[in-house]
Amino acid sequence: MKKALVLFSGGLDSRVTAKFMEELGFEVHLCFVKLPFGAGCGSPLKENEKFAKEQGFHFHLVDATKEELFLEYLSLVKNPKHGLGVSVNPCRDCKIFIFKEGKKVAEKIKADIICTGEVLAQRPMSQMKHSLVFDEEKAGLKDKILRPLSAKILPETIYEKKGIIDREKLLGIHGRQRVIQMKLADKYNITYPNPAGGCLLCEKTYGAKLNCLLKEKPSPKIEEISLLNKGRLFKKEGFLVVGRYEKENDKLEKLANSLNWGIEKNLKIPGPTVIYEKTEDKDFAIKLWDAYTNNDLKKREEFESFKI
Repeated sequence: MKKALVLFSGGLDSRVTAKFMEELGFEVHLCFVKLPFGAGCGSPLKENEKFAKEQGFHFHLVDATKEELFLEYLSLVKNPKHGLGVSVNPCRDCKIFIFKEGKKVAEKIKADIICTGEVLAQRPMSQMKHSLVFDEEKAGLKDKILRPLSAKILPETIYEKKGIIDREKLLGIHGRQRVIQMKLADKYNITYPNPAGGCLLCEKTYGAKLNCLLKEKPSPKIEEISLLNKGRLFKKEGFLVVGRYEKENDKLEKLANSLNWGIEKNLKIPGPTVIYEKTEDKDFAIKLWDAYTNNDLKKREEFESFKI
């Protein structure tokens, strides 16, 4: 049986694509690239693994939150070759990165086809014809990315030319409406998550925090990056984070222990956990804790100039 590797985000389009390729008689392999800042529909790893298991698909994880791949991904965030979006999001470089990692998996499993759930013109920038062609060329995959949902209105891929797949059996979906995909999901009896913004790099507030961190720490740890979307972030001699609710406090404490940061809290009084990077900020952390525990707006104003 021929193998199809689906570059998988976990959203409606990629789930339908996987089932569609199965319907065409391919052994389906899903490749999920886990990114440090999230991406795609925001579907978490466990949900994607669950879908693969339920459908009997092979699942391949590329974890870019660890070791060398993390450093490589961080490098493209700091120095994107192909520009940024509305914030610090290097969307084009990110897509090329995912394609390159997918190519490695495809070679490893000897896949006959690499495909994605991309739909022509669904997104005004990244999914126009010239963008699709550009991304695959830069990844060394010219004519080697099949987009089954829109293939009939895109240039022929090498797979169609070689007769590995019949172009007439492919689809010609165009635009932002997802009516056809939803009908296919009903046909295949599969569930899917609601569309959601998944990439933190697209958020301007988060982008400002990341820029501040990278200015101080050009090669931060993944745990330090994990702090940026938790609590309220402050910068004095080092970084400090104030928790907003109980579960977040617990997460901050675990991260602080992992990073060997200081922790300020009071088990007898309900309030935030404050974690701090440098010992010289201990007194500052205590004052922060007091201001946010007592809900003292005047005291909080004193810290606004340190807030990121």
